[in-house]
Amino acid sequence: MPSPRAELTPQMAHYTFVLEDQPYIGFFQYGDERTPVYTTDPCGFRVSHCAAGPASVAGPRPPGPVRLLAGSSAVFGVGATGDHATVPSRLGSHWAPDLPWLNFAGQSLNSVQELMLLTLFQHLLPEVTEIVLCSGVNNLVLSRLPEGQQGRHGAFFECGPAPASVPTPAERIARATELTIRHLTGWQRMAQALGARITFVLQPLAPWVREEPSPQEKALFDELDEVSNWRRLHHDIASMEVGRAYAAALREGCAAVGVPFLDLNPALGEATAPGDWLFVDRVHCVDAGYDAVARVLAERLALS
Repeated sequence: MPSPRAELTPQMAHYTFVLEDQPYIGFFQYGDERTPVYTTDPCGFRVSHCAAGPASVAGPRPPGPVRLLAGSSAVFGVGATGDHATVPSRLGSHWAPDLPWLNFAGQSLNSVQELMLLTLFQHLLPEVTEIVLCSGVNNLVLSRLPEGQQGRHGAFFECGPAPASVPTPAERIARATELTIRHLTGWQRMAQALGARITFVLQPLAPWVREEPSPQEKALFDELDEVSNWRRLHHDIASMEVGRAYAAALREGCAAVGVPFLDLNPALGEATAPGDWLFVDRVHCVDAGYDAVARVLAERLALS
């Protein structure tokens, strides 16, 4: 029987998730990678295609100020057929093209690792006018790990085996929210020092966007569930109810520290049709999904 993943999303064969060990942030993309679907600069940041030309953190970019889209693998653009189709590229080339957008993301990062990227690479940045931090899912995923793996700053991927029992969804939301807002205050202070506006965006997760996947998504999800443990490990957070409760907690936390908040999940659902094919898996999008995300960000955050 043919594989829906191979037939529908052949680009995924090039997203190998082989990362380079890095001090302080744990792991990151290799620098100067050239694959059929993505390109990284000398420090491992993905290249964006913007109206004024290619742009990246450690590579060539147009002169003048920039905007940052920060986060983890969804911001990096896993699932996109090329650098041109990531959210930073769609913002910088079409939906909010007045300034270049840098792809400031690494794969499989938690909120403290995302913050470490800013502290370690801020010296490479020109003037930054806008930071959009699109995150939140990985902290909730990692919240299932036990206290011994959480440490003082939260668990990270590959830090230990899956536990026999997990906290309740409410406990997981509380843990993930506390860590996310704690590290967001670091982003906020850095943004203030840079003179940039900052917004926190809860990234989309397929079951938080709509109850029923498109036919293509269902085929892809069913195949992935046969070979991965995502459904078994995370079924308790993969519901609309949990997604909305998590968003409410994050919204309250963002308000307390004075950072604007947007939940992309209902916004993306409202901006697309029920049968639109948006996701390649439950976390990452296809090209049309990333384009829709960029459009919603530009409209809801008044970026254009």
